Amino acid sequence: MFEFSLGEEVLMRMENDVVVVGAGPVGLMLAAELALAGVRVRVFEQRARRTEQSRALTLHPRSLELLDQRGIVDRFVRRGVSIPSAHFAGLDTRLDFSRLPTSHPYTLFLPQVHTEELLEERARELGVQVDREHTLVDLAQTDDAVALRVQGPGGELEVRARHAVGCDGAGSAVRRAIGVDFPGSATTRTAILGDVVLSDPPARPVSRTNAQGLLLLVPLGDGAHRIVVVDPSRAQVPVAEPVTLDELRGSVTRILGTDLGMHAPRWLSRFGDATRLAERYRVGRVFLAGDAAHMHFPAGGQGLNVGLQDATNLGWKLAAAVHGWAPPWLLDSYHDERRPIGEALARNTTAQGKLMDVSPEGLALRELFDGLLGFPAVQRKLAGLISAIDVAYPAADGAHPLVGRRVPDLHLTSERGPQRLYTSLHAGRFVLLGRPEDDLELRDAAAPWRDRVELVLATFATQDELEGATRLLIRPDGHVAWAGDDVSSLGAVLPLWCGPAAIRGPRPAAGE
Repeated sequence: MFEFSLGEEVLMRMENDVVVVGAGPVGLMLAAELALAGVRVRVFEQRARRTEQSRALTLHPRSLELLDQRGIVDRFVRRGVSIPSAHFAGLDTRLDFSRLPTSHPYTLFLPQVHTEELLEERARELGVQVDREHTLVDLAQTDDAVALRVQGPGGELEVRARHAVGCDGAGSAVRRAIGVDFPGSATTRTAILGDVVLSDPPARPVSRTNAQGLLLLVPLGDGAHRIVVVDPSRAQVPVAEPVTLDELRGSVTRILGTDLGMHAPRWLSRFGDATRLAERYRVGRVFLAGDAAHMHFPAGGQGLNVGLQDATNLGWKLAAAVHGWAPPWLLDSYHDERRPIGEALARNTTAQGKLMDVSPEGLALRELFDGLLGFPAVQRKLAGLISAIDVAYPAADGAHPLVGRRVPDLHLTSERGPQRLYTSLHAGRFVLLGRPEDDLELRDAAAPWRDRVELVLATFATQDELEGATRLLIRPDGHVAWAGDDVSSLGAVLPLWCGPAAIRGPRPAAGE
């Protein structure tokens, strides 16, 4: 690893506040969040262009809420197909998302290539520089900054920034450079997927499990179908061995009794059930997000979604640090809040993998579990888990039950008429929500933080959605920081979350 040092003059002239390594959906989402907050961000990506293959195909309710909170969800909804359900381990009984307490109670079927395209469009609109064909060579940091050596088409360059984030996948070069272990389990079995054209396609998506294996089949909307097969007769084939059309055809025929006339393969891939979790999501000024922090068996379509949620949690915290008002504990809270989510992801995908066993014992377990999904409480538990609607962050003892939970998109009535709460989060700032009669009290309390806190005064329902709370401080990522009725307590809550009321003058602009 190379070493470097920064004098104060060089530090003041740095052109980048944050460098993001990786221009997949997670890196682009993070870059957009940072740019929205006025952070100078640059993204490096080793690929020459966006991938044409889509390993991920779905956006889940919580991810759609986050996009809604930034005012861009309609771009995604227009390109995708809404499905009111999701699957758990490919069981016949699907998870019912339509009953979830969200304004987006569905899975949005949208191939990753389109998700990535729309996120890059958003990032570039906000001024993000995306440099493709740039590979990270090495990284070093001091107490003040990070230096990255990057190999690009024009040769090697050294880039300096205040912070760096690795969004560069399971083989993360950033994670290796900062020496973070990636413990877990190695691949014990593999499965295959193929995007193919079918001469005899089924009328609707197919989910089939029998003693020959498990198969999921969905139309991609462009003349091709995605087929995912867990075939026990092929489960020990190494991940690195290429998939052939004949292999896929043989597995599909064993399970369905027909190959559906498959031809013209667009993408064939093999994947395993290796499960790993980074020991730390933060080392000094460097952070990990998405697959760089967690890898798992791709069950339930959660990987991309959890990565987007990582990015949204980290973005506003990094921006606070760049702008100089982050409370001392705030950057560490990214690891504290998101790593347990990574652990939960590893557990539930491992469990789903076990439920995909098609031995006689495994099929009996699947039948039993399928029956359990008929119970509303089981349905709600697993739907909340897979959709991420039930994600809640730790709260202090004695805090209101809402603290740490995501806030629903409340329907408000203010002096400007009806509006949605999520509209108030479009700018990526804190929102202090109260009643119109709270005007003077809340305005006075929030005034010293007017650059970071949006005051919203409106009437809204409280019984079920807010457990009686009438005043909320909502984080930029849509989770509740404080709920209660005692306005005087905001004198302690606002500096705890939003930093000191008085901060230093504006940062020097690049080159000053």
